[in-house]
Amino acid sequence: MALAEHPATQVQKRRTRLFGWTWRETQGFLFVLPWLFGFLVFIAGPFFFSFFVSLTEWRFVGDLKWLGLENYARLLSADDQRFVQAVYNTTYYVVFHVPGVLIISFAIAGLLNRKVRGIAIYRTCFYLPSITTGVATAVLWFWVLQPNGLLNNFINIFLGPFGIRGPNWLGSTTWAMPGLIIMSFWTVGTTMIIFLAGFQGIPQHLYEAAEIDGAGWWGKVRNVTLPMMTPQIFLTSVLGVIGSFQVFTAALIITEGGPADATLFVLLHLYQIGFTAFNMGYASAIAWVLFLIILFFTIVQFISASRWVYYEGQRA
Repeated sequence: MALAEHPATQVQKRRTRLFGWTWRETQGFLFVLPWLFGFLVFIAGPFFFSFFVSLTEWRFVGDLKWLGLENYARLLSADDQRFVQAVYNTTYYVVFHVPGVLIISFAIAGLLNRKVRGIAIYRTCFYLPSITTGVATAVLWFWVLQPNGLLNNFINIFLGPFGIRGPNWLGSTTWAMPGLIIMSFWTVGTTMIIFLAGFQGIPQHLYEAAEIDGAGWWGKVRNVTLPMMTPQIFLTSVLGVIGSFQVFTAALIITEGGPADATLFVLLHLYQIGFTAFNMGYASAIAWVLFLIILFFTIVQFISASRWVYYEGQRA
C-alpha cells in the first residue's frame, strides 16, 4: 500500500506550473520581461547584428554584399590612413586625459575633504560642470578657446610680460588636441565625488598612528592615503580609459576632426564613415575593432590591479 503524500507536498505540487516553475517564479519572470525584451531588442540584437554587418558591404538600402573579413583586413593593413591617424589621436588623448583627470580630481577632493563653513557649496560648484550636457560644454569651450577668448586673455595678461602669448588653439594642428584635453578637465566633478567618498572612508586612526610614528604630511599621503585610495583610483582609471576611447561630442561640435585630422578620433571617424559616407559595413568593423581595443586595455588593467590595488580586510 502506497504511503499518502504529506499535505504540504500536495500543495507545493499544485503550485507548480509550466516548466516546473511556481506561480511566484512566474511572477518574477513577468516583472523582468519588459527589461529582458528591451535588452534583446535594443542591446543584444544590435550588438550581434553589427558584427554581421561588419562582414558585409551595406549602405542602409539595398541588399547586403558579403565581404567576409575584407573590412577587417583593410583596417589591420593600415590601408585607411585616416583610421591610423584616428587611433593615434585617440591614444594621445587617453594618455594625457586620464592621468590629468585623476591627478586634478584627487587634489580637489583632498581640498574639499575638510570641515569648513560652506564646504557643501564648494563641492557643488566643482561638481556642477560634470552634469552639463556635452554639447553645451563644447559650445562654451569653443568660445573660450578662440584666439581672443577667455583662456588666451588670461595667458596674455599673466604670461605676456614674459613673451608668452596664447596660441590659436582650434586652428593649429599642434594645439588643437591640447585644447580639447584642457577642455576635458572641466568635467572632473564625477571623479572628484568618487575620490571624496574614498577620502571620507579612510579610518582616522591610521593617520593618528602615522603621526605617532613621526610621519609628516607627505608620509601620511604616501603610506596611508594612497594605499587606501587604490580601489577608487582603479575604478576611475578603468572608467576613464573606456570613456576616453569613446570621446566624440567635443571633436564633432568644436573641430569636426580638424584641422587636418588633428582631432579625428576613432568614434568620430566611425560616425563619418557610417552616417556621412553611409558605409555601414566598414563602420561596424571600426566599431568592433574599437571594442577589442577597449577590451584589451580593460583586461590589462584588471590583471595589473592585483599588484597595486589594496582592499581593506584582505589578507596580505
